[in-house]
Amino acid sequence: MNLSATQNRAGLALMAPAVVLAVIFLLIPLTAIFILAFTNYQLGDRALSFIGLDNFRDLAGDPTFWRSLTNTLIYSAVVVPGSVALGLASALLIDSGQSMRSFYRTVFFLPVMASLLAMAVVWEFMLHPSFGIVNAAMKAMGLAPHNWLKDGSIALYVLAVIGIWQSFGFNMVLFMAGLSAIPRDLYDAAEIDGAPNAWTRFTLITWPLLAPVTVFVAITSLIRSFQVFDTVQALTQGGPNKSTEVLLYTIYAEGFEFFRSGRAAAITVVFILLVVGVSLLRFVSLKKNGERS
Repeated sequence: MNLSATQNRAGLALMAPAVVLAVIFLLIPLTAIFILAFTNYQLGDRALSFIGLDNFRDLAGDPTFWRSLTNTLIYSAVVVPGSVALGLASALLIDSGQSMRSFYRTVFFLPVMASLLAMAVVWEFMLHPSFGIVNAAMKAMGLAPHNWLKDGSIALYVLAVIGIWQSFGFNMVLFMAGLSAIPRDLYDAAEIDGAPNAWTRFTLITWPLLAPVTVFVAITSLIRSFQVFDTVQALTQGGPNKSTEVLLYTIYAEGFEFFRSGRAAAITVVFILLVVGVSLLRFVSLKKNGERS
């Protein structure tokens, strides 16, 4: 009993730093956000008043909020399938190669490790309407140049392309982990049974066995795409005419430009509920895959 009590105390002592950090940096801020969402607090005020659900009622009739929510969903609808498909294709190409596999893995993973703000500056230079390399290439092909980040009809999709470029390397690593778990004997057996074609082997073996990984990658990519902020802040500031404003940027603008902290907290609550809903979807999918296995 003494040994067990000692082990329990040792375990609690080891857990204590993580618990304290979680309380300070997670639970307390979340509690403060949920409280502020029901107040009219403005940054710098010494007093606040509880106004119930007024902030949420205002959001329900606010076109800016709905525009940012719609932009977030459109951005995710482009980035998720694009980054998942490109990540899978890259993983398959590297897995099937015989040489320089480590080199290609490193090159494709570099955008994930790079500072997105620094890369945003590079993208801004590349997309510059006057001397950017993208418009220079279009001129060389006889096409008209374009002001990519100032055209409200395409600016959000340009940011989505940058998002795909930045995130597909992470998905590639996850897919490569899934590919490494597939027994090679299955491919040999399929070839013996008359499926020598690579596409046939992919549809019969690779794709079905990668289904759990694909679901995990897709939901993880969806959560990451909801969190887009850096490229919006660095390249467009939500413009032109709020065509690229997303939820996180709206939260930033409400809280730190207009100082409406209560309203920003209400949008944050909506954002948290959205992310939690997707996270629960991932949990359910992983649980179902575990039961099947």
